[in-house]
Amino acid sequence: MESAATAGVPTPVAAATTTDDNLQSIDSSSPADAVNRLIHAVSQRQQHLLDKTVPHVLYRWIGCLCVVLIYFVRVYFVEGFYIITYAIGIYLLNLIIAFLSPQEDPEASLTTGGSLPTRRSDEYRPFVRRLPEFKFWLSIIRAFIIGFMMTFFDVFDVPVFWPILLFYWVMLFFLTMRKQIQHMIKYRYVPFSFGKKYGKKPAPTESSE
Repeated sequence: MESAATAGVPTPVAAATTTDDNLQSIDSSSPADAVNRLIHAVSQRQQHLLDKTVPHVLYRWIGCLCVVLIYFVRVYFVEGFYIITYAIGIYLLNLIIAFLSPQEDPEASLTTGGSLPTRRSDEYRPFVRRLPEFKFWLSIIRAFIIGFMMTFFDVFDVPVFWPILLFYWVMLFFLTMRKQIQHMIKYRYVPFSFGKKYGKKPAPTESSE
């Protein structure tokens, strides 16, 4: 009778060695898999919570104002990190412009028959923003949360004369908004959708007897 080794049957020692090798390969790949699963689960949970806040516009913006207030209270008490505040202000200015701008370029829509109505007789089309309201809100929240966390690191506390930054930001805001308003007047669009207005129904006429 042939022995177990010569017959091709694995011996207990060989089986144990194979099992140990498999366990080592699983253990070597499990930390990365666990981290990926954790990141995926957290992102799914975060997206689920964000999706639940979509219809609650008023409460979302009240929460946004609370986050902004907390940030400015933090900056006021530490009396620093003005350069971070200025950077957030520039970022907010870009968000506002994208929020007030149409998704489709009006200049190109004039030549291709775009989606912006230019006459009263045109078919009603809702205003489609380049930056939707929800992404606008979410970007503001993230900007102030990141800025708030940066205030705990002294490396970001660059000494600057904050009134100059404030004056420069106000001038930049004024010039940018004036350009945006001129753009709205030139292409005759309003960055808000109020719904189509219908005329009054004609009064019923009395039937002749």
